[in-house]
Amino acid sequence: MLPRLPRRTGSDNPPATGSPATRHRPGRRAVLAAAAGLAVLAVGAPVAYATLGTGSPSDARPAAPAAARGKAYVETRLFFGTERPDGGADVTDRQFLAFIDEEVTPRFPNGLTIQDGRGQWRDSHGVIERERSYELTLLYPESEARVRDPQIERIRNAYEKAYAQDSVARLEERTTADF
Repeated sequence: MLPRLPRRTGSDNPPATGSPATRHRPGRRAVLAAAAGLAVLAVGAPVAYATLGTGSPSDARPAAPAAARGKAYVETRLFFGTERPDGGADVTDRQFLAFIDEEVTPRFPNGLTIQDGRGQWRDSHGVIERERSYELTLLYPESEARVRDPQIERIRNAYEKAYAQDSVARLEERTTADF
């Protein structure tokens, strides 16, 4: 029968021996923490390269093409100011909606979008003007662009004339749409 050895506690550890360079050995927790840190770096680096586009080999692979959706359309946005340069009363909501009913809806009966806005621009006298405005969005098939262009210009001219405006801004983009 073997003799029974007493249990060791933290205070009964034998004194360290050997030189100071060989005495210090990292504990198990330190080794586990270092391993975990290296694992995070190993996994995180490819993700960072892919996300930031830093020239890693994964950047050379083209992304899968997105499925083409919708048809070719033109989106035209018109920006209508409401203050009159001649000092007349501002264009009201009622007046603007009547203008839409008379000038825009007959030319674009399939639909449109109106948004309220706040605009800023430099007038013909060099003064910065800030005013309430409307943004009108028209969306139509690209195949109708030649027919729609003069219609849009008539809308712009009609508003400028009716409400003594210096201009109606026009922004146009090619896009795709699916309804």
